Amino acid sequence: MDLLIRNIGKIFDGRKIINEKEIYIENGKIKKIGGKERAEEVIDADGNLVMPGFIDSHTHIAFAGYRDFEINWKVEGASYMEISKRGGGILYTVRETKKATKERIKKEMMERARDMFHHGTTTIEVKSGYGLDRENEIKLLEAINEMDAEATIVPTFLAHAIPEEMNEEEYTDYVIDEIIPEVGERKLARFADVFCEEGYFSVTSSERILRAAMQHGMTPKIHADEFSCCGCSRLAALLKAASADHLLETGEEEMKLLASNNVVATLLPATPFVLNEKYADAVKMIENGVDIAIATDMNPNCYVSNMQFIIQLAVYRMRIPVITALKAATLNGAKALGIDDMKGSIEVGKDADILITSVKTPEFIPYHVGSNLIDVVVKDGVPYYLKQ
Repeated sequence: MDLLIRNIGKIFDGRKIINEKEIYIENGKIKKIGGKERAEEVIDADGNLVMPGFIDSHTHIAFAGYRDFEINWKVEGASYMEISKRGGGILYTVRETKKATKERIKKEMMERARDMFHHGTTTIEVKSGYGLDRENEIKLLEAINEMDAEATIVPTFLAHAIPEEMNEEEYTDYVIDEIIPEVGERKLARFADVFCEEGYFSVTSSERILRAAMQHGMTPKIHADEFSCCGCSRLAALLKAASADHLLETGEEEMKLLASNNVVATLLPATPFVLNEKYADAVKMIENGVDIAIATDMNPNCYVSNMQFIIQLAVYRMRIPVITALKAATLNGAKALGIDDMKGSIEVGKDADILITSVKTPEFIPYHVGSNLIDVVVKDGVPYYLKQ
């Protein structure tokens, strides 16, 4: 099937605004930008903004058990660590996830992915991490790989927390000896990630896990500097990780290391939003040459499926210019997943993952807070009409 999007007002191509009026798509790829073509199906963009599909490059949608009961604790001012000590947090979700069947996890994950797709997200990275033991981590990764979602799914193995019955060294050995080899052999994950933080995995343990994962064909990512700057982003630079994520406490020297080693900084503004904490210093990162991506961090603690809201937080709370925020949600998100040769921008030869919005200018996306501003999602050249 071929498709023509015509009567476009503006195109954000992943880097900048261009003023072409048509995009011609053939066999799921962008064939031509500008100029008139004939096509089997024609969509009139009604003079509105057209842009690449959102790339949500950091999510935890593979889980069972909601944590709405934590809301009042957050209102009281309880910190992330305090919530965990009260019986919430990651280990609560681990207990609930272990009780759930793979089919239940897959069904609920599909519902979340569908909601994200309807808000314009055409590629979703999905982490494991709520299983902790080999059986349940494999269960999660199988569910992720078996998803029949509209969006492209990118699976990641995550060493997320340390089980109550083990110490850090014992569990690090267990991950390296019992989980990573099977994940690698079965090619269940493209990436490996570690929650590097005081009270979770030390820099030493994180390096051991990520180096083992690299030997089994996975590309490293790392949860870094969320609550303290204890060397995790430096490790990301050392390993030339695809991305370092969170980075609320990252110092300027660490920023320079990330930039010089081509590590994408994936910022997750909804997380400090729901935890009432400070935001990452995106402006300083940009000044130091770091490529910025933004993502939802969709998880039981931060239940956000709408990348438009993430753009709004990035603009209003992290002071990122609008075009920079849009690039962070598209092309740089694709770079954080190593797929920027195929996705994240509107260029001839790339996958036709394209959004037709209901607004005229890029500025309207942060301006109109709280609404879904996507009319049509085009995925691999196939249009999904969200509003009739």
